[in-house]
Amino acid sequence: MKKDKADEFKRELTVGEVAERSGVAVSTLHFYETKGLIRSDRSRGNQRRYPRAVLRRVAVIKVAQRTGIPLAEIQSALSVLPDDRPLTVEDWGRLSKTWRHQLDERIAKLTALRDQLTGCIGCGCLSMRDCPLRNPYDVLGDEGAGPRLIDPAEESGKGEMS
Repeated sequence: MKKDKADEFKRELTVGEVAERSGVAVSTLHFYETKGLIRSDRSRGNQRRYPRAVLRRVAVIKVAQRTGIPLAEIQSALSVLPDDRPLTVEDWGRLSKTWRHQLDERIAKLTALRDQLTGCIGCGCLSMRDCPLRNPYDVLGDEGAGPRLIDPAEESGKGEMS
């Protein structure tokens, strides 16, 4: 009996089994695979087979998505971890530490936006010249008329709100 349980534990999972156990749609699992978040092997019949470790990986992906971490950042973080074993507590600690810092920055920016929103609406005109949300420090006015692309990295340096 013990051998049967050990063999069952080593058996790879079908896409349907992963979907059922993780609560994630089959199409989402296929999407994750195309984005490099998870991997599968192919059976002789060319069907996807997933290692059991994928269940924890999918759980981590879902938690990270729920906190607003973009899939590209999740993929980048997971790419340095082995995919042949479940993620460990230490792995999660490293991931969550990085993501916590990003969340703290996003919260600070959103708090600043929220705090300035009432004053901006209170002006009644949403002035393109003076609006602290759309055109902080009149950066666009200094550049003159005409279309331009706004670089978010550049804008964040000039338009920091306190």
